Amino acid sequence: MLGALANAWRVPDLRQKLLFTAMMIALYRLGAFVPLPGVSEQARESGLQNTNAVTGLFSAFTGGAFNSLSVFALGIMPYITAAIVMQLMTVAIPKLQELSREGETGQQKITQYTRYFTLALAFIQSIAMTLYLSSGAGGVAALAGAGPVDYFLVIVTLTTGVMLTMWLGELISQHGLGNGISLIITAAIISQAPRAIQSLIEGGNVTVIIILGILLLLVVTAIVFVNEGQRRIPITYAKKQVGRRMSQGGTTYLPMKVNMAGVIPIIFASSLMLFPVILGQMAGGGTDSLLGRVAAFFEPGSIPYLIPFAALIIMFTYFYTAVQFNPVEHADNLKKQGGYIPGIRPGEPTALYLNGVLTRLTLFGAIFLAAVATLPYAITGTLNLPPGLFIGGTSILIVVGVSLDFLRQLESQLMMRNYEGFLKKR
Repeated sequence: MLGALANAWRVPDLRQKLLFTAMMIALYRLGAFVPLPGVSEQARESGLQNTNAVTGLFSAFTGGAFNSLSVFALGIMPYITAAIVMQLMTVAIPKLQELSREGETGQQKITQYTRYFTLALAFIQSIAMTLYLSSGAGGVAALAGAGPVDYFLVIVTLTTGVMLTMWLGELISQHGLGNGISLIITAAIISQAPRAIQSLIEGGNVTVIIILGILLLLVVTAIVFVNEGQRRIPITYAKKQVGRRMSQGGTTYLPMKVNMAGVIPIIFASSLMLFPVILGQMAGGGTDSLLGRVAAFFEPGSIPYLIPFAALIIMFTYFYTAVQFNPVEHADNLKKQGGYIPGIRPGEPTALYLNGVLTRLTLFGAIFLAAVATLPYAITGTLNLPPGLFIGGTSILIVVGVSLDFLRQLESQLMMRNYEGFLKKR
């Protein structure tokens, strides 16, 4: 691996892309330390004190920018939500389907719609966070004594921070290496790891540290195994006449990944399960109110929370996989190209076969995602760890998945230039 990195550094084009990517990530991390205008001096020094499920989730995906009340406090989450919703709407709305089939021009229009949707979501979330800070729910009156102008300035700053983060991510994707949005999220998650490690070391419990290290190694190994796992369906192409030439046909395979949905089902399920908690906190009144009792019942880590959480992950995994892979469409394409699966008739039988294979693969991938998402809660409760100390399964899944994708892109760049890459071919 070190040799491959040295090869990449010796290539001027790759070195420029790596440096540009590092510079954009550094700018994003710098913004995480710039405080919001108008907040009190006490809030700037101490940040949010009362951590809970909602603030812990935002803090993890923003690299601590949420708790420190910085200009990037909302991170990139509005853009992710907008992108996922637009992807689902592309399947459901015929006009967007037509745009997606128009190639690069249609994709640019969809990307523009996603940006507008991101702006709207960022503005709404900025208003919600401003109300949250003004209420003193974070343990400190961050906007004590602030007026309408101060509120407006905070809302505009938070919205601008989201759009600037989105712009940095797009610049990385265009001029750097890897998916910019994914790399920004990964950098934010990794930035919280040293603080968690320091807290464990200061606790002085060597046994807990060893157990967590072993569990982390096992989880990472399992994530790599499942993310890289695929079922290869053999495809045979018959000989056919192309002009005056006879094509020889041949045999290839159709790769079907075990985890086609990635981490998106967990993000969807987390958003839905945190919705009662958010409503309860915004309504106030503690556990005396109806919303407060509902929020307490669905407290993250409790049995009433984990069971529907796992069920939603499994449901969304099937739903999003169906959006990503259409067996009927693949069967039709194979039939048009003269390809067939050995022992399976072309057309509808091929579609039924692919659907059966996809259903079995998705079941395993869905159960795996549910286990990875719920495991941190069980570990936190068993080892009596403070909430948010152990990096969640969702965070590990994102970091490992993005790292593998980054290495694959760097691998392909090296192979194009006749350099030995990271992965050894057998």
